[in-house]
Amino acid sequence: MGTAAHDVTTAIAAERTELADLFGALDPAWWEAPSLCAGWRVREVVAHMSMGFRHSTATVLWELAKARGSINRVADRLARRDAAAHSDERLAAFLREHAHHPWRPPVGGIAAALAHDVVHGLDVTVALGLDRRVPEDRLRIVLGTVAPRTSRFFGARLDGVRLLADDLDWTFGTGTPLHGTAQDLLLVAFGRRLPPGRLSGEVCHRFVAG
Repeated sequence: MGTAAHDVTTAIAAERTELADLFGALDPAWWEAPSLCAGWRVREVVAHMSMGFRHSTATVLWELAKARGSINRVADRLARRDAAAHSDERLAAFLREHAHHPWRPPVGGIAAALAHDVVHGLDVTVALGLDRRVPEDRLRIVLGTVAPRTSRFFGARLDGVRLLADDLDWTFGTGTPLHGTAQDLLLVAFGRRLPPGRLSGEVCHRFVAG
């Protein structure tokens, strides 16, 4: 049985509000620290998280045309521009002010919107070494969005690898086991490389930041 849309909407609002509080309390120097998103500091990640709330469809389409159809180039350009244009406080506040915004990514529906918030939140907290645990109900919704197509889109190399969560009854894929917490394995499935010591298994070196 699927999760009711109302429950996912409630989870999104809670996740955005909690992350806004966390980001708002960060030391100013941490906003300049690298995140798990290659090439982005914490401030670019947080700016990107509210991109869908602050830019109209017309603006995004115009940027997409300039980027010759590359959504990745559009996301990078807007994240860098917005990160430079707004203070730390405003970047955090955008999430709080738009906690109930109905934005959804082009594919994946409402659960993918929650995944967007959860994964980018982890891009920040894991990179900074903050021990934030995503609530299990939200995490299970997002784990349900993991699919071969999703992983390929984000550049995850999971052929021949089986993700095995140590803290939840969740697995994905087939092959050589890769162990970790469910939220760390979620990051792997979304193409992230993690800090050393968070994963175990014969293939863990493939998913650890150099």
